[in-house]
Amino acid sequence: MRIVLASNNAKKMAELQALFAGLPLELVTQGTLGIPEAEEPFATFFENGLAKARHAARLSGLPALADDSGLCVDALGGAPGVASAHYAPSSGAVGGREARRRAQDEANNALLLQRLAGTPDRRAAFVCTLVALRHADDPEPLLACGRWEGEILHAARGRGGFGYDPLVFIPALGQTVAELDAATKNRLSHRALAAARLRERLREDWRLG
Repeated sequence: MRIVLASNNAKKMAELQALFAGLPLELVTQGTLGIPEAEEPFATFFENGLAKARHAARLSGLPALADDSGLCVDALGGAPGVASAHYAPSSGAVGGREARRRAQDEANNALLLQRLAGTPDRRAAFVCTLVALRHADDPEPLLACGRWEGEILHAARGRGGFGYDPLVFIPALGQTVAELDAATKNRLSHRALAAARLRERLREDWRLG
């Protein structure tokens, strides 16, 4: 089954391809099909994920998968939450998509550290919601959620991953997410938890695998 991924994030695409390996799925990014990114006006991961999946399904005519995820920090009332990817004002960086994304990540991390300055409560969680649709008007969207708890460091550590990974320390592992190898991250992360639950729903409800 060919499924359009409602994202143009190359690293997210690579993670999801690994997480759904073994299922009869061919993931393609919406950008390769000429589909622009959807608006994300809602306050919850589920609502934005559903909006993105419907947008991609409607414009592609294919089943769609959307991932809406972010970092929720206790001391900030759950922020940056659904605004995680664009928490800081646009960095104004030039270059290709990935160069602009890296610059935005750096700006987001800097703003997060600024807003947590002097705050002893550093608890946080990466949250992922995956939504799958057979078509744009599917009345039974598949929903799966995952939550990965950690704490925010005072400075970045590690070169792997993307987004807030260098700042999120996982006490049980003694490392930041950016210090983990890809196999470990794909086994334990919020996205891995959500993907494992969605795999079961795809097998049971869509008869895949």
